[in-house]
Amino acid sequence: MSDRSPANGRDVMIVEAVRTPVGRRNGKLKSFHPAVLGALVLKEVVRRAGIESSEVEDVIFGCVTQVGEQAYNVGRTAWLTAGFPIETPATTVDRQCGSSQQAVHFAAALIQSGVIDTAIAGGVEVMTRVPMGSNAEHHGHPWPAELLEIYDLVPQGVSAELIARKYGVSRRQMDEFGVRSHQLAAAATDNGWLKSQILPIYLDDGEEVSQDEGIRRGTSHEAVAALKPAFDPTHGITAGNSSQISDASAALLLMSRARAQALGLRPRARIVAQTVVGVDPVLMLEGPIPATGQVLAKAGLELDDIDLFEINEAFASVVLAWQKETGADLEKTNVNGGAIAIGHPLGASGARLMTQLLHEMERRDVGRGLQAMCCGGGIGVATIIDRLGLDS
Repeated sequence: MSDRSPANGRDVMIVEAVRTPVGRRNGKLKSFHPAVLGALVLKEVVRRAGIESSEVEDVIFGCVTQVGEQAYNVGRTAWLTAGFPIETPATTVDRQCGSSQQAVHFAAALIQSGVIDTAIAGGVEVMTRVPMGSNAEHHGHPWPAELLEIYDLVPQGVSAELIARKYGVSRRQMDEFGVRSHQLAAAATDNGWLKSQILPIYLDDGEEVSQDEGIRRGTSHEAVAALKPAFDPTHGITAGNSSQISDASAALLLMSRARAQALGLRPRARIVAQTVVGVDPVLMLEGPIPATGQVLAKAGLELDDIDLFEINEAFASVVLAWQKETGADLEKTNVNGGAIAIGHPLGASGARLMTQLLHEMERRDVGRGLQAMCCGGGIGVATIIDRLGLDS
């Protein structure tokens, strides 16, 4: 089935994509101010492309916990911290866990519509320094009584259990998927498959950090099965089948096809379609299911047309419910591990997933990839990219 190109013919191309290693909570990246970590990937994505920073017309960063060091438009702060031109604007968006994937969507829409030709989309979250939920600790509760009268809102970990029950996903299946994530991520790291996408970070003592910290190579089903439930003693959601609290940043350089050609740059992939959907805010994590169907329809594609999937492992139940409902092939899904092993640095995760998807598509020399994420509040984000016809 043929692709549907943008109506006005302005293809949006990914020119470069890079990420930091993902640090564990209180791990090796804990000393980095979020704006500094963001500045590092901004400088690297420009350096890898071989362009002047003044070529970038807008910067859109994702960040969920916009308080303290991540307040006051951390995307702009990161750009200025990089020493880049003051004339380039920047903004920071919050689509919860899908924030930096949404940043890519917004940047792509600006390019496709003809407003700009070049943008950087990315995200940052240093959860060690700015803990998840700390932006809700001041000046009242984010959920008013009027909303709670309509919806019996629950924490995401409880929603993960509700998703598991709705779609018939067992504790054992979730645990086995968690072990799979660590095994795949360990193999990808040890084989050097992630090296090209990671910008090594150097600590004050000169130590190089170039691998994701959260991977547990010796994990087993027996070890994971022994973990106690994290949210409710009657639930199956544990630390072994949930994503990790993490620190990281990632960035992608996007251009119109014409601008990339004018600069003599060879694009790495094309953004084919994007979508965002709303779902039940109690069962908030099933967004990737309808988002996958909708983005495929927008692209004029079928599930079998996709070579690789990246579905964020916020919880194992999210990916397993998505697989059961869509019928997607798990052998094509999160092939180098996911957030259960690598980590989930909230506002940076969408850009991290897309960077990983792109690099793996190139390594395998395949044509199409689909990325989808669940988001707090009941939202699903999905994107399709391809490497077809890059030289046309």
